[in-house]
Amino acid sequence: MFLSESKKYFAPALVLSALAFFLSAAIFFSAPARAQKVRELPPPPPGPRFKAKPTPTPAPTPAPEYEVIKVSSNLVVVPVSITNPEGQPVLGLKQADFQIAEDGHAQEIAQLGDPEQVPLDIALLIDVSSSVSERFGFEEQAATRFLKQVLRPMDHATVYAIDRTPRLEQARSTADIATARLMSIKAAVGPSPTAFYDTVIEAARYLAQNTPEQNRRVIVVISDGEDNFSNRVRDSSLVAYRAMQADENDTSPAARARMRAAAETALQQGHRKAQAEVQQEVQQANAVFYSINPSGEALKLNVISTRAQNAMQQLGGATGGTAFVPDKIEDLEAVFSRILNELRAQYLLQYYSNNKSGGNAFRRIAITIPAQPQLRIRAREGYFPKAK
Repeated sequence: MFLSESKKYFAPALVLSALAFFLSAAIFFSAPARAQKVRELPPPPPGPRFKAKPTPTPAPTPAPEYEVIKVSSNLVVVPVSITNPEGQPVLGLKQADFQIAEDGHAQEIAQLGDPEQVPLDIALLIDVSSSVSERFGFEEQAATRFLKQVLRPMDHATVYAIDRTPRLEQARSTADIATARLMSIKAAVGPSPTAFYDTVIEAARYLAQNTPEQNRRVIVVISDGEDNFSNRVRDSSLVAYRAMQADENDTSPAARARMRAAAETALQQGHRKAQAEVQQEVQQANAVFYSINPSGEALKLNVISTRAQNAMQQLGGATGGTAFVPDKIEDLEAVFSRILNELRAQYLLQYYSNNKSGGNAFRRIAITIPAQPQLRIRAREGYFPKAK
């Protein structure tokens, strides 16, 4: 009975104990869960952000409008060499001593320029053909000394070789560079053709395109002037050959004489056309042409040499230069000295042309010194006005 009573009170106690145990376990395990849930709470919402007002971009300042003014200058600069009857340069002349006319109309001289203040651009052309090979070394050395003496730091030189085609040996450079290249040039070995006209034309165009217009431009040539391979000469030689073959069946002396005359006429016409073209190119470049023929008296021995020298003399006279023929090769130094002194003693007449004719036709210039008519004046015959 006691056992039954015990069971009666033990069962409810056991149930209560089990409930207490499970309640305690629930409390124990639920605490971390709540802590974990606290840590996982989202962060508070961010506070209000204050954005700076954007700075307005200033409107671009409009570029100022400039009036385009076109200035056209008709200033003409004429280098003039004055010598006495003995050939010595005359110094000390004043602006009032000169008178100048263009196409017959008197011009007012604006200024007498100082040659020492105007840069000099020289194109030196040296013949390397077989006709001058025997004296080439002496010519080369004399030309080198000339360039070193005449060129100042502000001056420049260009070097060409006269060969079967124009050969630019040294582009525009200082005296030291140009003379070093000049001394490295070798003369032709054996017979070789000569394109004299083409080389002078190319040198004139080079000066016109690569040197400042206000500079003094000078072409100095060391050559006998003979040409047998320039473009116009080759063309005329072909015409002459065809003339000789015109009537192969007629072998009579009269027929042969007619063919030789026709061939010579064709050659002469070719040379005249080439010479006229050379003169025009040098004048358009506003360059002064000097030539030195080292042949001496030997040039008088044949018609070809004489014709070549006469052509160089004509070209020099038309451009304000001249042609020298030293009696012997040793006189070459003296000739270079004369050119040097002349370039240093030039007068630079400057005037604004009042010629209103327009166009690009050649305009002739005449310069006089009325008070001293015995003086010799050398200046270019005229100029081609620049296209506006």
